[in-house]
Amino acid sequence: MSKPSDLVQGTLDLLVLKILALEPLNGWAVSQRLRQISGNILQVSDGSLYPALHKLEQQGWITAEWKLSENNRRAKFYSLTPPGRRQLEKEGASWNRLSTAISRVMRLEEV
Repeated sequence: MSKPSDLVQGTLDLLVLKILALEPLNGWAVSQRLRQISGNILQVSDGSLYPALHKLEQQGWITAEWKLSENNRRAKFYSLTPPGRRQLEKEGASWNRLSTAISRVMRLEEV
């Protein structure tokens, strides 16, 4: 399993924004969705996820609201804001350029 330190700087923010673009979720559900969608390759610890959520909230890219979770417990649910959607588009485009460039280098034939 990849650890957050294995991820490119800033990638966790991008992944969280993308997951929250699909639907509002609480922190635990964000973590589970990331693990599920990545086929158990990406797993983020609470110690990395919650500071990232807090930072995204401070930047105005997500909002938080207390609601009842599926198991009837109070949980903070996070939603993407319009500035967060714009940031996701910007970071997504940047990530696509970077990953395309890395893929080009990795496809080089060895001599």
